[in-house]
Amino acid sequence: MTAASQDPPQRPRRSEAAVRVDLAAAYRLAALAGWDDTVYTHLSASVPGEPGVYLINQFGLGFDETSVSNLVKVNLRGNVVDGSGRPVNPTGFTIHGAVHAARPEIECVIHLHAPWGVALSMRSEGLLPTSQWAMRLHGRLGRHAYEGLALGSDEQARLVANLGALDGLILSNHGTLTVGRTVAEAFMLMHLLERAAQAQLRAMAGGAAGLVVASDEVAERTHRQWVGDGSEWDGDAEWPALLRRAERLSPGFRN
Repeated sequence: MTAASQDPPQRPRRSEAAVRVDLAAAYRLAALAGWDDTVYTHLSASVPGEPGVYLINQFGLGFDETSVSNLVKVNLRGNVVDGSGRPVNPTGFTIHGAVHAARPEIECVIHLHAPWGVALSMRSEGLLPTSQWAMRLHGRLGRHAYEGLALGSDEQARLVANLGALDGLILSNHGTLTVGRTVAEAFMLMHLLERAAQAQLRAMAGGAAGLVVASDEVAERTHRQWVGDGSEWDGDAEWPALLRRAERLSPGFRN
């Protein structure tokens, strides 16, 4: 899912039930990976057939408590629209709402304060092509400068502009963001970003002078090898195994 890729292949429209299962599983997998931040940060997904309506976690629940039945429907302003009365964090949805509005073709937005992603966001050089994980993301990430906690309409416009048609952002001094045409794709891109950040920062701890960085040519070639003809999206191959992991290690997310 890159800005340079051709139009994605047409796939059958997903059902709300399928999206709910994938999103609830993604929350549980994020908790298992240590990506959660108590009750903060979000994974959101659009509701098929309901333009401008999205699923998000109930505020106050941990990622490990999120399930199909307690996901909440909200609009672009973070207002609850499903009549459940469940609390959500509208401030936390500000980023998600802006991205969903600007990119209606995507299903899922993931914004995290995961440890390695936050550490990477503090580094001026950003993600370097130092691992296959990073090269799979070559040319797919933008950067957004930190402007404080308040995210008004002006900053929303800048964030959306920095994202453009890319697949994610490094949010300086803040965290990371990925988007996907499926929950699986957004999750897999975040997995790659967190792994690549971890590998790079561990290597840099041994001294930047010895860091081996691939050339742009090699990084681009590696990226093309991963993308192939575009018929397989990120997450297609990995998601069934990840769902089975969630079933084993965090059962109950389908409830």
